[in-house]
Amino acid sequence: MRLHTLTVRAFGPFAGQEHVDFDRLTAGGLFLVHGPTGAGKTSILDAVCFALYGRVPGARHNDRSPKSDHAPLQREPEVTLEFTCGGRRLHIARRPRWERPKKRGRGTRVENSKVVVTERVEGSWVGVTTRPDEAGQFVGDLVGLTLEQFCQVAMLPQGDFARFLRARSEERRESLERIFNTRVFRDVEDWFRGHAAKVRREVETTEERVRDAAGRLAEAARSEAPQEPSELSPWAAEAASVAAATAHDAETVTAQVVQEREQARADLEHGRAVRDRHDRLATARRREAELREHAGERASTGARLAADERAGTVLPALHARDQRRATAEKAEADLAEWLSLVDGLPGLDRAALSGPADGAWPDAGAPPPQKALRSAEQERRDEYARLELLRGDVERLRDRDREVAGYDSELLRLARDLESVREQLSALPSRVETLTRELAEARDRSARAEGAEAARDAAQARLSAAREQERLSDELAGAEERRRVAVDAAQEARDRAQRLRERRIGHMAAELAAGLREGEPCTVCGSAEHPSPAAAGAEGVVSAEEEESANAAADAAAGRRSEAENAVVLLQERCTAAAERAEGRGSAEARAEVEARTWELSEARAAADTVQRSEEALERAVADLERARERESASARRESEVVGAREGAVAEQERLTRVLDTARGDDPTIEARAERMLSEADRLGAAADAATSRDRAAEELRDAEAEVVHRLAEVDLFADGAGQAEAWHGAVGPGGPGATEEQVRAAALSDSERHVLRERARSHDDEVAAVRAVLNDPELTGAGPVPDLEALADAAARAGRAADDAVAWRGGLRDRARRLAELRVELDACLAGSEPVLHRYAVADNMRALTSGTAADNEDHVRLSAYVLAARLEQVVAAANDRLATMSDGRYELRYTVDKAAGDGRARSAGGLGMRVLDAWTGVERDPATLSGGESFFSSLALALGLGDVAGAEAGGADIDTLFVDEGFGTLDEDTLEEVLEVLDGLRDGGRAVGVVSHVADLRDRVTSQLRVHKGSSGSRVEHLG
Repeated sequence: MRLHTLTVRAFGPFAGQEHVDFDRLTAGGLFLVHGPTGAGKTSILDAVCFALYGRVPGARHNDRSPKSDHAPLQREPEVTLEFTCGGRRLHIARRPRWERPKKRGRGTRVENSKVVVTERVEGSWVGVTTRPDEAGQFVGDLVGLTLEQFCQVAMLPQGDFARFLRARSEERRESLERIFNTRVFRDVEDWFRGHAAKVRREVETTEERVRDAAGRLAEAARSEAPQEPSELSPWAAEAASVAAATAHDAETVTAQVVQEREQARADLEHGRAVRDRHDRLATARRREAELREHAGERASTGARLAADERAGTVLPALHARDQRRATAEKAEADLAEWLSLVDGLPGLDRAALSGPADGAWPDAGAPPPQKALRSAEQERRDEYARLELLRGDVERLRDRDREVAGYDSELLRLARDLESVREQLSALPSRVETLTRELAEARDRSARAEGAEAARDAAQARLSAAREQERLSDELAGAEERRRVAVDAAQEARDRAQRLRERRIGHMAAELAAGLREGEPCTVCGSAEHPSPAAAGAEGVVSAEEEESANAAADAAAGRRSEAENAVVLLQERCTAAAERAEGRGSAEARAEVEARTWELSEARAAADTVQRSEEALERAVADLERARERESASARRESEVVGAREGAVAEQERLTRVLDTARGDDPTIEARAERMLSEADRLGAAADAATSRDRAAEELRDAEAEVVHRLAEVDLFADGAGQAEAWHGAVGPGGPGATEEQVRAAALSDSERHVLRERARSHDDEVAAVRAVLNDPELTGAGPVPDLEALADAAARAGRAADDAVAWRGGLRDRARRLAELRVELDACLAGSEPVLHRYAVADNMRALTSGTAADNEDHVRLSAYVLAARLEQVVAAANDRLATMSDGRYELRYTVDKAAGDGRARSAGGLGMRVLDAWTGVERDPATLSGGESFFSSLALALGLGDVAGAEAGGADIDTLFVDEGFGTLDEDTLEEVLEVLDGLRDGGRAVGVVSHVADLRDRVTSQLRVHKGSSGSRVEHLG
């Protein structure tokens, strides 16, 4: 990969836009980047990294935006890089995330990062991507290096490699892991270490489970568990077997004792049953005697219930008659009430409504009141129907009333409209005339706007020219001063070159004499003897190099003088041209003229706006006049139409009023008369219905009274002759068929009385049946003598206690046997589960020791990651020694060793990445920490170059053709510096270009192609030299 150009704007210390031409700098292969501390030399390298990867390397990368603090707030930061990689010419423009001032209001707005990647294809730039993530992936795939690897390969920070040279093995491992991406091997070490610890915890868990199971089994077996794991299983089997045999013997003994307890309980229960039979038989005999004593009460209760049952055949007829009587009385009252409501209605015969007091009509030919009532009702319903037919006329009359009112309202509105329109017609013609005159005046003023604008533009052009003339006058004064200085410097340089030329010619003989050697012939006379060689004066001999350098300085000064004179001529020409464009006016006079012309133009433009407003006002006035005339005509036509329609509506209104007034009679409205007719018809109909109900109730009452007389004649309350001596019989009278209402009501029982007597009779009968069943039971009458229950109870109690003790003893032995069997299975499972865990731990621990370098057969105690990195370090040392031999004039050689250094610590696996330095002059290997500053510099430089070669090949990326070496050259003497530069210059053989970043002043004389970084209060800037 080769860099071509880099442009930065508002980035890091660079406030403005700075351009770096790498093609120009790398034309000679070696170039120098120099400048004061803090000027921004390293920021150029940061800009290259930011363009490629979107971030800066190392500790300089943080969340803060790389936008320059020196740049104005509104200036957008940007870095563009043009480079060639893999035969593809690419251009990347990146803008970081930054905050810019808001265009409106206060505060700032965050602008996200942006990137544009383009590629040069057949002479034109073609877009590749504008997405940051795609750009990062694209660059990573193309270059083949991460940002960290790129910084190690393309940018060689000498301070880092000096520390790498002197570092402990662990620190050197961390650096190599960042470069060669061998973290995977360290992860393997960590995984095996963590895996071994995890399996060890599993082993401890299984051992704890075995100990716990064995302890619980020993507690249950009441014996001590063996210590050896191999003895646990046989011991557990024996304990479980003994417990099972003991539990089996207990089962036989317990079964016999339980059988004896059950027999004793059966004997006791049989004795108690015999005693209970004797007790039940005696109780039944006593109850039988008591029931015989209450037989008379049972007979009286039966006779009372029989009389109640016969009275029940008459009571429904009595109740029905009473209900009919109440109904007839209510019907008579309702009829009287309705007749009072219809009394006095016109057209009703009051004599036809009166009748006999008992409700019977003696004269069959006399009409009942229903006929008069129904006739009056029908007359009113017919009148209501006729009135309903007139409701349409009522609605039509109301419509006519509304029409007439609407016509009156519209005529009033039309009169007001005609008055308003006629007022407008009288005023609008004069308004149109006034607007026409104002429009003509505005158009005349507006016609002058075009000339005023041209005059304003010409005045502004003269103002710009006047300001440019003043600015150029100031620049011309400065240019003339620089020309004077350049002329003086050129003359002084030319005089110095002439003086050196004259001195060299004057001391030519001394110069030739200085080249004579004893025994060698003179280049002038050929003699091998030189008796009296010429000597130089006090000023010394001027060499050809000094003369050539003075001539070159004089030529350069002459070139600068020519440039200064050309700049003065150019400024004079531009100043004259500006004065001509200003037409002799100064900036103040031109500014006043611009203000005057601007005012004239604003006035003309205001007149143009007036023209438009006047035209619109005139159009509106003309339109208003036309609309007013149309409205006047339309309103007059409508007024005539409304007057005719109103006359027809009034005629219809008068006709309907006459018809309805005749129909309503004395009532206020048709609706009121119809409502009255309907109400009277409803009352007359209700009165007729009441008369019919009264007649029907009287007839039903006569039928009910006849039914009561019939049933009283047939009933015989004491048909069976029972109970006639009872007290209640005297209250109802003598026996025999026929009875009075009072006798029936006295014989009837209430529901509660009837229920009590029935329950009493049923209870007596049930108890008599139960006593007879007990007395006739052969099991009770044939029961033997009662045994000694107390002796049987004592025997059953003793047998029960013995059985309970046996069952408890058997349960304990059974539980112990079952518990021991379960614990034995659990212990065997724990022992079986621990075997694969122990095997896995043995394998895992061996792998842990192998990868961590602590295995007994790992004599060098080198861990896996250090072993892999050691191979890379050997390659780096071999590549570094190729360059170190030249830089040290063959004295030093780096060597890799697995031995631990002094600071590597006491850990067994701390070695494996050691480095020593072989001093060929003494034949002794030295610790890198004993090297001097200059020796450390070129050793670390050689190490950095070798590491860059190996890292680039390892990453498989593109060849890096532009390298940067940062600092460290100040520690070298002149000869060593020359050798180091020869090595760097030799990198050109592979097509590489090397940029040296340094403060060393001698490098400015040795390296012709330079990029100087200037530092200032307003930001840094760059300058190409050579």
